[in-house]
Amino acid sequence: MILQLVLFVLCSIGGALSEESPDVTIIVKGSDLAAETDDTFVCATLDWWPHDKCNYNQCPWGQSSVLNLDLSHPFLANAIQAFDRLRIRVGGSLQDQVVYGVPSLEYPCLPFSKMSGGLFGFSKACLSIERWDELNLLFQKTGAIITFGLNALRGRHRVHNGLWAGDWNSTNTRDFIEYTISKGYEVDSWEFGNELSGRGIDARVSAEQYAKDLVVLRALLKELYEDSNTQPMLVAPGGFFDQQWYAQLLQDSGLGVVNVMTHHIYNLGGGDDSHIESKIMDPQYLSRVADTFRNLQLTIERHGPWSSAWVGEAGGAFNSGSRLVSNTFLNSFWYLDQLGMASKYNTKVYCRQTLIGGNYGLLDTDTFIPNPDYYSALLWHRLMGKGVLSVDISGSSYLRAYAHCRKGKAGISLVLINLSKSTKFSVTVRNDLNVILAEGEGIHKENSFIHGLKRTFSWVGKKASDESEKREEYHLTGKDDNHLSRTALLNGTPLELTEDGDIPPLDPVHVPTNSPVDVSPLSIAFVVFPNFEAQACA
Repeated sequence: MILQLVLFVLCSIGGALSEESPDVTIIVKGSDLAAETDDTFVCATLDWWPHDKCNYNQCPWGQSSVLNLDLSHPFLANAIQAFDRLRIRVGGSLQDQVVYGVPSLEYPCLPFSKMSGGLFGFSKACLSIERWDELNLLFQKTGAIITFGLNALRGRHRVHNGLWAGDWNSTNTRDFIEYTISKGYEVDSWEFGNELSGRGIDARVSAEQYAKDLVVLRALLKELYEDSNTQPMLVAPGGFFDQQWYAQLLQDSGLGVVNVMTHHIYNLGGGDDSHIESKIMDPQYLSRVADTFRNLQLTIERHGPWSSAWVGEAGGAFNSGSRLVSNTFLNSFWYLDQLGMASKYNTKVYCRQTLIGGNYGLLDTDTFIPNPDYYSALLWHRLMGKGVLSVDISGSSYLRAYAHCRKGKAGISLVLINLSKSTKFSVTVRNDLNVILAEGEGIHKENSFIHGLKRTFSWVGKKASDESEKREEYHLTGKDDNHLSRTALLNGTPLELTEDGDIPPLDPVHVPTNSPVDVSPLSIAFVVFPNFEAQACA
C-alpha cells in the first residue's frame, strides 16, 4: 500500500511537472500549407437587438442596434477603418422578423417592440430605406465589406414545436436587393436566415424546405445581378451545426447554389455561468469545440465541396455575454484560441459577436471605446496571413500555439497563448525544413514530438545565427497584472485611444531571433519572424 502511494505521488509530481514545464519547443512546418483562410478572416457583427433586450436582470444593448446605432460617432468609423477593410456581418436573432421599407411595403416602417408570443418576445420591425442609406454611407466611408442577413421566415407559418412551413415569400427581399443595386451599394454576400437550422432557436425550418428556398434565392440573385461585374456570394444557414441537417441542405440545394456554410458557436455557456473564467483557462475545455470545426469541414468535403465554412457568429457566452468577463482582457484567450483553431480547419471567415452591443462587443456599448478584444482582433488581422502552417509543440497544454504565413510580407507570424496562472514559458521556435508530416494530422501533435526530435531541424532561417537578425514581439497583458482588467497592455503600454480618438499605434519590440520567446502567465504574444524560411508562404 505504501509503495502504491509513493508511486502515485511520483506520477502526480511527474505529470504536474510535464504539464507546467517552463521550457517549450515549437517546430513550425513551412513546406506546405495546412489550411487557408480569406483575407477578411476577422469579421465582426452588427445586431438587431433593441435596448430592451435583457438577460439576468441587465439590459446591455443600449443604442447599439442596426436600427438606432449612432453611425456618426467618430470612434466607430476609426475602429472600422483601422482594419483596412473589415468584414461586417449585419444579422442576428431578430433578422427573420425584419422587413424592408421599400416603396411597395404596404404598412408603416416601425422599430421592434416587446410582444408576447413574438419570436424572442419581440414584434416584427422594419429597416427603412433612409436607415439603409445611412448604413451604406458608413460602410463606404470605412471600406467595410458587407455580409447582410436576410429574413428567411417571410411568408411562412408556424406548424408545431417551433417548426415553420410553407414557401419563402421573396417579394420584399427582391425589392430591397433591387434598390441596393440601383444605389450602387456593394453587398459582398447575402446570408439567408438566422439560427433556423437543426432544432433551431425559437424557430426552425426543415432542410428540404430551406434548400428549395435557397434555389429560389440563387436564381433571384443571378437575375438581379445579371448586368453587374460581380456576383455576390450566397451564404446559409447561419445556425448551429447539425451534421445531418447541413448535409441534407447541401445535397438538396445542389451543385454551386450555396457558396458558404455558416455556423454559430457559443461554447462557454450562458452569460450568467459562474464557471466562465475557469472554462477560458482550461485547455481541455477549449479544445472540445474542435470537433465542430472538424465535422463541418468533413461534411462540406463529402456533400458540398463547392462551398466553404464560415463562423457567422461567435460570442463565447450566449445571452449577450458575461458582464464580468466578456469585456475584459481574459476574454481574448478563448477568442484568439478559437481564431487559431477555426483557421486550421479551413474556416475562411470568423465573425465575432459583436462589433458593438451586449457585453461581448469589441467596442464598449456606451462609450465606443475599444475593449481588450478589439486589439487582439486587430493584431491578428494585421499580422496573421491567409496561409495556415502546422506546428509540433512540446511541453504544457497550457501553452497554445498557432502559426500562419506573415500578412503581406515574407516570414511567418505566431500567436502564443499562455493559459497558466503561474508558469512563465520559455519558447524556442524551430523550423522543420525537410520533413513532410502525415496528411491530416492536427496542429497540436504532442505525440509526434519525441519522434520529431530524432529528425534534423534547423533554426528559423539561414541567417538566424547572426545576432543582428531580429524578430517582432507583441506581448498582451492585463493592466496591473489583472486578467479581468478592462484595459490591455501592449509590451507594457496601455492600449488607449489617442487624444484625437484614433486607434493607438501597435508597435512591437525587436528581439534577437535566436533567443527564446518568454511568455508570462496569463498573457498572449504575437511573434513575427521575418526571415523564417517557409516555402509554402513564398
